[in-house]
Amino acid sequence: MTTAILQAGHPAGPDAHRPSPAEELVRAFADHGHTHFTGVPCSLLKGVFKVLEGPATELTEGLRYLSAPREDSAIGVATGLAVSGAKPVVLMQNSGLGYSLNVLTSLNLIYDVHVPLVVSWRGHDGNDAVEHDIIGRELTNLLDVFDLRWTLFDPADPYASVERCLAKGEGGPSDGRRGTPVLIVKQGV
Repeated sequence: MTTAILQAGHPAGPDAHRPSPAEELVRAFADHGHTHFTGVPCSLLKGVFKVLEGPATELTEGLRYLSAPREDSAIGVATGLAVSGAKPVVLMQNSGLGYSLNVLTSLNLIYDVHVPLVVSWRGHDGNDAVEHDIIGRELTNLLDVFDLRWTLFDPADPYASVERCLAKGEGGPSDGRRGTPVLIVKQGV
């Protein structure tokens, strides 16, 4: 059986390996030059962590995952990587966004260092553990308050979701300003 994964996640033929949404998400960031991933595991992002922490593959060749004890630490590591010329991505649970707001507002946003965030949306439907209810209900409002440019992940088209997210971070014709792109993942990937 062929196990080729081609550009944008399109399989080579009927016997080809069909990439998972997690593989397509990682591929999309890698295709846009992102080489480092850091963050704190979340069950909704377990497929992404499995890809990054698993055995080396053609997909993960040249990529590096750096585990972090907390989400704000992950943003600090990613910021250091970004100012040194690397292109990192931060993975976190939405509850970790609360820990991260001080780092984002006192470092990244004022110094214009915008690293993409992949944030799981725990509690969005009120059917999660109770500690996720408030942040789940208010996540998009919180992102809007801090002008974090969010995109909802589409599991049917992960590659395009990442591209839309990164484009929002580059700014648009209306404002031309760069911003921190956030990809929100509602269901497990």
